[in-house]
Amino acid sequence: MADSPPDEARLHEAALNHIARYATTRAGLLRVLERRIDRWARAAPEPDRDALTAARRAARAVVERLAALGAIDDAAFAASRARSLTRAGKSRQAIAAHLASRGVAAETSRAATARDQDTDLAAALAWAKRRRIGPFRPTETDADGRRKELGVLARAGFDREVALLALACPAEEAEARVIGLKRS
Repeated sequence: MADSPPDEARLHEAALNHIARYATTRAGLLRVLERRIDRWARAAPEPDRDALTAARRAARAVVERLAALGAIDDAAFAASRARSLTRAGKSRQAIAAHLASRGVAAETSRAATARDQDTDLAAALAWAKRRRIGPFRPTETDADGRRKELGVLARAGFDREVALLALACPAEEAEARVIGLKRS
């Protein structure tokens, strides 16, 4: 790999190997290919600047071609990841931040994280179950304890209304909502 710069064919093969193993976005795949090019440049005694520019251009072309073929779909990635993170009890804000870190456009992220208040409540309850707060706490708590639990949900990204509903939810209903969320 150190002798010649990665050409479009080698980058295409590397991209196919990556998407066969990992779900990714256009930006994520481009980062993977650029890291491959950077490794070549570091290993070469004197990397050719023109070859480096050509390799970066080829990486962008490979990503665009795979996206045009449907092998990479940011919207499908965002929808799948949003469902998974919702079942794990993540808030819309946390999901949007995760998607942004993966290179998903803001509009695509908004479409993937659009959900109703019932789903938000179920996600908040899943988070509360993991943290053993609200209806899942083993003992009763006082006003100061409730305020702290409200802070836990707020820091997780849940709005005040959803957090208050989650903390006030009866244990049986809370468990049923969490189970329903996991099944969706």
